[in-house]
Amino acid sequence: MLQRMNIVPRWIIFLIDIAVCNVSMVFAYLIGHNLDFELISVREIAANLLVLSGINSLVFLNFRSYAGIVRYTGVQDAVRVSLSLLVSAVVLALLSLVTLVNGSTFIILPAVTLIIYTLCSFLGLISYRVAVKYSFSYLRNVKLDPKFVVIYGAGESGLATKRVLEHDLTSRVKVLAYVDDNPRKSGKVIDGIKIIDFSDIESLFKSQHVDELIISAFSVPPSRKAELVEICLEHSITVLTVPPLDKWINGQFSKKQLQSIRIEQLLERDPIQLSHGELYNQIKGKRVLVTGGAGSIGSEIVRQLLSYQPASLVVCDQAETPLHELELELSATRSGVKLFFFLGDVRNPHRMRELFSEFHPQVVYHAAAYKHVPMMEQSPAEAVMTNVAGTKLIADLSITYKVQRFVMVSTDKAVNPTNVMGASKRLAEIYVQQLSAHGTHQTKFITTRFGNVLGSNGSVILRFKDQIAKGGPVTVTHPNIIRYFMTIPEATQLVLEAGSMGNGGEIYVFDMGKPVPIVDLARKMIRLSGMVPGIDIEIKYTGLRPGEKLYEELLNDAENTQPTHHQKILIAKNAAVHISDIEIVYQRLFTLAQDASTQLEMVSLMKELVPEFISNNSVYEQLDQQKTRLVSINKVV
Repeated sequence: MLQRMNIVPRWIIFLIDIAVCNVSMVFAYLIGHNLDFELISVREIAANLLVLSGINSLVFLNFRSYAGIVRYTGVQDAVRVSLSLLVSAVVLALLSLVTLVNGSTFIILPAVTLIIYTLCSFLGLISYRVAVKYSFSYLRNVKLDPKFVVIYGAGESGLATKRVLEHDLTSRVKVLAYVDDNPRKSGKVIDGIKIIDFSDIESLFKSQHVDELIISAFSVPPSRKAELVEICLEHSITVLTVPPLDKWINGQFSKKQLQSIRIEQLLERDPIQLSHGELYNQIKGKRVLVTGGAGSIGSEIVRQLLSYQPASLVVCDQAETPLHELELELSATRSGVKLFFFLGDVRNPHRMRELFSEFHPQVVYHAAAYKHVPMMEQSPAEAVMTNVAGTKLIADLSITYKVQRFVMVSTDKAVNPTNVMGASKRLAEIYVQQLSAHGTHQTKFITTRFGNVLGSNGSVILRFKDQIAKGGPVTVTHPNIIRYFMTIPEATQLVLEAGSMGNGGEIYVFDMGKPVPIVDLARKMIRLSGMVPGIDIEIKYTGLRPGEKLYEELLNDAENTQPTHHQKILIAKNAAVHISDIEIVYQRLFTLAQDASTQLEMVSLMKELVPEFISNNSVYEQLDQQKTRLVSINKVV
């Protein structure tokens, strides 16, 4: 019914305002004459009311005090009414003064009567507006099965959130309380709603039914946000967030912009503090190349490099559509940096030579790689040709064209690899390190190594979201599997920082924080979707995939790393591996990769080159068994 009600025409509000002011004038006359009707001249009061109506009509029309929608009355409406009455009172006072000086009886209002009239008019105009506003609010919240909401953040955005909800007739929301971490705000009231301290939030949830909690503060520490969501999930309360301030339109947002909390936001950590000065000096005015530039990490590297003002930025990728989409996105940024988008495969020598000869990059970020473990286990030759041969080609060209810095993006799966993908990345690391050890060139080769990235292409987060949207089941490979996670911006910032501090030959390891059990991740994502794990959405264990291990190693403990000036970046202590005749050996590996019939021999050679490569849940475990038997035979002999 409320949704179907039309807004009252403005001329009716205008007439009501005039009527309220006239009644206030009559009341002021009565007070001024001690409520004695016999002392009041009907002719005098009628003349004064006529003059008052004319003055108020002109003033109200000028200030448009009648223009606001009554049910949404706010501070601005009160200000307009106050200014209108003030101007009206001043005009009446001046007319009375002129009349008195001229000895006329046109209109004479004593000061007391004028003051009483102004106060009564203000109270009358505001009171009926507030009464209408709260009548609508009462009908919407009490009789139409409202949602009970708590707002986290008792600041300007919190107040704006409350008013957005109240102004949306379809929301049927009743705000129960504000929650704030500032103890000085506790117990106070904003717009009729009480503020409680965060420590009292569980008591509130236990004592009252709450449907939703809306996070309206923009600077909530990640740890506090995670704690808040955990409490809400325990009480089956939906958590929503207000969009960032730059997403508001003309300083306002709509209820449709409220977003469900994302799992990525709960896994975030405190912002990273970087020494931008050194990186700025290294990048500004330089020609920079990013391979794999349309991928998850590569594209973010490109975005962040723009702020360091390189002379030119070349984005190379073999995926046409993602490269085109990135070009459309960045062309609208107007950064002032010359951008070039180069479609090409890092495995193609002729195309890559063309790239280097045309642009002569001074800094190279090599992010091009195949990364999906099960797929590379099925197609090991592709892993070798892209991750190893592609890296070798770009590294060799970097020396030929006198690149100053070569920063390679590697993975935690290169540590004690159990799969072809991890072993291929380790082989790429070895080649880059061995190149760095040669003193015949000036290129600094730096390797960065980190774990899983939240929201990257094909990540577990996206797979879980898709499975939940389809009603389940959510598939987890093993109940005990754990992974390290990092956001895309965080990983990219650390890549840039590590690349700027390296002197050549280092493998930088990032502090990935605490590992996350994947099954806990699945349960939390289901609960964030408003469903119950095991009841609404089933969690199904499918078994470890080929090459997958229960946990990844980063070598980020104190025994295997040494610190840098940045607390989140460490240097791996593992000794650089030297492979004799590495060019010949790697060429043999690439030759084997060209023939499908020699696939097993190719993986066997990978295991020779990376002795710690022990396959797990893979067809290549047979090679480890053969190796073990040979070792046993040699011992006997």
